[in-house]
Amino acid sequence: MPIASEQEQSPTERARRNDTTVSATRHWAAVWSLSVGVFGLVTSEFLPASLLTPIADDLGVSVGAVGQAVTATAAIAAVAAVAVIFSRVDRRFLICILSCLLIVSNIGSALAGSLWLFITARAVLGIALGGTWALAAALALRLVPKENVAKAIAIIFAGMTAASVCAPAIGSYLGYLIGWRGAFWAVAGIGSVALVAQLVALPSLRAESTTTWRMLVDLLRYRRIYAGLITVVFVLSAYIAGFTYIRPFLERVTHIGDQWLAVTLLLLGLGGFAGNFAGGWGAGRSSRHASILAAYTVGLTASVLFGGAASFPIALTGIALWGFAFGAFPVSIQTWTTESALNHAENAGALLVATFQVAVMAGASVGGLVENTFGAAGPIGYCAIAALCGGLAMAGLTRRDDT
Repeated sequence: MPIASEQEQSPTERARRNDTTVSATRHWAAVWSLSVGVFGLVTSEFLPASLLTPIADDLGVSVGAVGQAVTATAAIAAVAAVAVIFSRVDRRFLICILSCLLIVSNIGSALAGSLWLFITARAVLGIALGGTWALAAALALRLVPKENVAKAIAIIFAGMTAASVCAPAIGSYLGYLIGWRGAFWAVAGIGSVALVAQLVALPSLRAESTTTWRMLVDLLRYRRIYAGLITVVFVLSAYIAGFTYIRPFLERVTHIGDQWLAVTLLLLGLGGFAGNFAGGWGAGRSSRHASILAAYTVGLTASVLFGGAASFPIALTGIALWGFAFGAFPVSIQTWTTESALNHAENAGALLVATFQVAVMAGASVGGLVENTFGAAGPIGYCAIAALCGGLAMAGLTRRDDT
């Protein structure tokens, strides 16, 4: 059963009534400004995956070492996701500060002259990433009428899916055209656009009821919540392990040249974009079944990719289907968590984002270890195994919720 009854008036409903009334147009402009910010954050987060080789060559370190920048981003994001919900600062001001950190991070990455400076800049991104994701879904609940919340969340997630389409391909293309540092300067520009949009569109949004550690611990006691979080650890770490080291895989195993690399990564992104909408459609019918199916499909498509990488057509098809499968997972598991938490949106969102980032950290770390030990195909093999384990975990732990 959900954590709170539907008859109980939620803090978000009381906060919405108390917040300053703004026009419907401004409500939706505010939602889109969050989507632009998410686009910039996810683009920045994914950028190193398509630029891993040139960054490593320029900084004079191994590909695996640069991959640990992903770990640094995720570690800080996990802490920031939880820390930000304890803040009593107006959410509009907080979101704008986080967008400033997005800009600073990308400028720092572009100017980095050593691995440690690069990792430090990426750690700053972690603060922006964790904080924004922890608040985004909860803010959607306060910006639009209750009947439009699903649409608002879908718009915010559209920023993520659009970035998943653009970031790998554009990163590779810009890296080829103006160098990897130029690519980070470009994303700093996207962050600037998001900041201006948020300053103009977001209304004042006072912090909701005080969050305590006890409230977070209580949430973790509910089977529906911890089932979703365990599944996230398996599936997301699986995908990140493969995604972070996808360029070395394509270059060394599939032997895709530079002229096809951007196209292949674009297929991955387009698959993810389509998968997001498929996942939203499926989650609207059963978020449990959609989450389980997405997890299994990530594992199965990774298996096909691992086994058929030497074949160029199989590799291209497998990449697109792998992206599609994973694209369906975040929106499905977010819907599952939201349905399970009901009146505790910010708290559940913080736990979910923190778990996401722990999974990203684990995936990047394990992916680097496997890549260094077993070669470029290793992370994809790990992805297949871990994602299938995630599907089994979700199916087993939520068996009583099957309808």
